[in-house]
Amino acid sequence: MRGIGRFYRISESCVTERARLLLFLYFVTSRLKIAMEELIISAEHEEKNYWRNLWSYRELLYFLAWRDILVRYKQTTVGVAWAVIRPVINIVIFSTLFQKVIPVSFGTVPYPLSLTAGTLLWGLFASAFSDAGNSLLASSNLISKIYFPRLLVPASTLAVGFVDFLISLAILAVLMIWYHVIPDVRILTAPLFILLALTASLGAGFWMSALTVQYRDFRFIAPFIVQTGFFVSPVIYPSDKFHGFERLLYSMNPMAGAIDGFRWAVFHGAVPVFWPGVVISIYTSLVLLITAIFHFRKTEKSFVDMI
Repeated sequence: MRGIGRFYRISESCVTERARLLLFLYFVTSRLKIAMEELIISAEHEEKNYWRNLWSYRELLYFLAWRDILVRYKQTTVGVAWAVIRPVINIVIFSTLFQKVIPVSFGTVPYPLSLTAGTLLWGLFASAFSDAGNSLLASSNLISKIYFPRLLVPASTLAVGFVDFLISLAILAVLMIWYHVIPDVRILTAPLFILLALTASLGAGFWMSALTVQYRDFRFIAPFIVQTGFFVSPVIYPSDKFHGFERLLYSMNPMAGAIDGFRWAVFHGAVPVFWPGVVISIYTSLVLLITAIFHFRKTEKSFVDMI
């Protein structure tokens, strides 16, 4: 009986350990199954839910934007004052040139004031466009290691240009006080024209970022585009220099409608705006943005291989 009892206790112990082992294996297997369902990335699934993923990764957009802002002014002596110094230098140079050498008029609005408004809005576009062009190459280590919607990388660079623009608005405010220019209710429409400039910046930035990954030559083309765009946009001269069909064709530059509308909104309508041209600029900006997103999505799958 003693032997039988010992055998029974051993058998019971073995059964208990075996049951525990089976339960443990079942638990691990079930957890692995759930983990596999959560972690396996299917190309078709991600393609189908791309825009949902874009919203899910919105916090990453915030951190990328914050990183770019910190990097811009890291270890700089002057710091954020560069956002004011750079446009001030351009304003002084072009104000002197186009007031003393080649007189240019914006109607009743003082030339330095009109030049400042155009320079600040163009600076927003130029900064976003240039930074977006190199954004994917600069984040190559991040892109090659983890999955996330790559569209977030060039989109995050827009924050740096927008912060610079908000800081540099102090220049415009000081000059408006100096020249005793008081805005009216039209100032409430100014954010709409800033939004138009941001839309054009996003579209151009998406195009440039994707093309820079495909063709490295675009890194050298981007500064040329920015320099040329400055002179073909109504920054240092009014767009009413063009008439008729030339004015409509000129308005296909999305920044033309944005700058003209911004001046009209800030300077209580003293600078006239060509509304058909603004409509054309809006359509051009939307087409630029939509086609840029389409091309970006088309080439996004091969970014890792090309980077």
